[in-house]
Amino acid sequence: MPHQPTKPRTPAHEFILGGQKSGKSRRAEQRAIDWLAADARTHRAVLIATAQAYDDEMLERIVRHQADRAERVPGMRTIEEPVELARAIVTQSTPETLVVVDCLTMWLTNLLMPMPSEDARPVTRTPATHIAMLLVALRDAPGPVVLVGNEIGLGVIPLGSETRAFVDALGRLNQDVAAACGRVTLMAAGLPLSLKAPAA
Repeated sequence: MPHQPTKPRTPAHEFILGGQKSGKSRRAEQRAIDWLAADARTHRAVLIATAQAYDDEMLERIVRHQADRAERVPGMRTIEEPVELARAIVTQSTPETLVVVDCLTMWLTNLLMPMPSEDARPVTRTPATHIAMLLVALRDAPGPVVLVGNEIGLGVIPLGSETRAFVDALGRLNQDVAAACGRVTLMAAGLPLSLKAPAA
């Protein structure tokens, strides 16, 4: 019987959802810690941070998160990419590299509601095009990707048409990313609830 070539293993992408301070980022960091520990010689981890500092409080928050993350996961490198997320994933992903994206909600905010600032880059493509490119990047990524996002659709219907449109757009993005990932985890009070897991 002729030898059948081994089919390349599909990377196990994970989408981690939750509310504010639910433990999403810590869960993603733990994935990076586990990945680095599994093969300290060849494995790498990189965080793609999407947040932008539009005010002093946000700048302080980002600096604090950077310091805390460097202490918890010293082996993970950080790059900042508020807009061109798909390109960053394509550039950073390798079979030996775990890519963490934190977070999709801030990225969508940058696409739909860009704030004027000296550092802000204009969105040169439509949000729909950026999202389509992200899904292709996830499909083609040679290594695992862990994505963090907010679940904000559980509360009351927000006032204001722009806010309602954002909540709707985020819900659609979350559904698309969940469909593209083999594992989806919902975080609440630091505890994980598996919504989707790879078949045994």
